[in-house]
Amino acid sequence: MEFRFNVAQYFKTPIIKVTNTLLPSGYYEDRRAVLDATSKISEIINDMGEASASAQGLTRAVTTAQKLRNSDHSLYLMSENGGKNGVVTGLLKVGVKSLYVFDADGETHKVNAPCVLDFYIHESRQRAGLGKVLFQYMLDQENTRAQQLAIDRPSDKLVGFLRKHYGLTQTIPQMNNFVVYEDFFEHNTSHDSTSMETAEMHFTNR
Repeated sequence: MEFRFNVAQYFKTPIIKVTNTLLPSGYYEDRRAVLDATSKISEIINDMGEASASAQGLTRAVTTAQKLRNSDHSLYLMSENGGKNGVVTGLLKVGVKSLYVFDADGETHKVNAPCVLDFYIHESRQRAGLGKVLFQYMLDQENTRAQQLAIDRPSDKLVGFLRKHYGLTQTIPQMNNFVVYEDFFEHNTSHDSTSMETAEMHFTNR
């Protein structure tokens, strides 16, 4: 995706991490430059978030600058040289959420789990290996493994991606929108068990 400004000035590396400051990690400039950078990064986030929502057939964007500002989530953005100003090619949003999830025996547990909340590679750059690069970079930065993740409303493409690149095939059915895989409970600590009735009352927003 191209923008009206040079994105390379904010992408000192091909992948940057943005949190609720709406600035790339390690970005230090004077106040005027920071305000300008925040505005332009917000534009990137909003446009890529809208593109992700459209690709998934969603009626509203999961990822916006305002939502990121008001959260403790992390957003990974990928870019590459191209066009006049460079292009942004990928988005991956993650964050820890408190969830009630079933294990393979049907027992419900409350866990604080790392979650994939949004994942998108621009249509012009799909099937070029960028998704694996972005996803693996996130895993390395967050010091986690694919098996540890809860996936919020994964698309068929994402399910296929996790199967192909990480060998994740067996899911454990849940009552919420999240998908977890068989090895999930080997890597996440349960805080307590709870009844199905209590679990049904627990809702999460991404």
